[in-house]
Amino acid sequence: MMFKLNGLQKAIAWIFLALLAFVNLYPIGIMILSSFKSTREIFLKPFNLPAVWRWSNYVSAWQRADFATYFKNSILVTAASIAAILLVSSMAAYVIARFDFKFKRGIYLFLLAGLALPTRLAIIPIFLIMRSLNLLDKLSGLVIVYAAGGIAFSVFLLVNFFKKLPRDIEDSAKIDGAGPFRIYWQIDLPLLKPALVTVAMFNFIDVWNDFFFPLILLSSRVKKTIPLGLQAFFGEYTIEWDVLFAALNISVLPILIIFLILSKQFIAGMTEGALK
Repeated sequence: MMFKLNGLQKAIAWIFLALLAFVNLYPIGIMILSSFKSTREIFLKPFNLPAVWRWSNYVSAWQRADFATYFKNSILVTAASIAAILLVSSMAAYVIARFDFKFKRGIYLFLLAGLALPTRLAIIPIFLIMRSLNLLDKLSGLVIVYAAGGIAFSVFLLVNFFKKLPRDIEDSAKIDGAGPFRIYWQIDLPLLKPALVTVAMFNFIDVWNDFFFPLILLSSRVKKTIPLGLQAFFGEYTIEWDVLFAALNISVLPILIIFLILSKQFIAGMTEGALK
């Protein structure tokens, strides 16, 4: 059912959207401008354009905090975590959505129980488990924690998408001799691309920006991720705000690039999920 807006309603909608965009983009604009100023100028003229555009802030942020190492660690952890979440959650969602078996409902509810409590509340058991498995101060341990924490929401989202896929395509594949795994891998997953992109984007933002688990589970400087690396600009008595803002822009850049590349699929997945 389509709703048509009159001229006044359209104007109100555009004004609301413009205000919403301004509220969200204004802090980002201040952060970008501040990254080109000196610390003194940030405090004296926080809303003005930089008197001199200090590109050296970005060079200092990259070199002094060893951002190349932090960037590499964040990319490895995020990529491995997203791959694990997509693989495990899509396989679990496929089985739950397409097969009937004993204790199916109980297993599904057990997986969804992860949505009820934040993973951070279990930090003590997680720490003890990682220590017993000798995974403390290892990026692989961090990947396991992120994968386990992201599966609940991902399964919940993907099950609904799997249920909406037409079974006629799968029945035709079965007649041609395709097994369950081949149907899942070659037929269903390509049809679920918007949903998979949506799951990946949600988890990517959480993993890339997370400060809590790296702080607890990592101790070596060479294993730090970007959120931990930003601590280098916080001194005991002073904060290097100019270099810090530059570092924040560097850390946000991958999220913006990936979102711009996958925006169509992400929006399609969100829209389809809302309709479901």
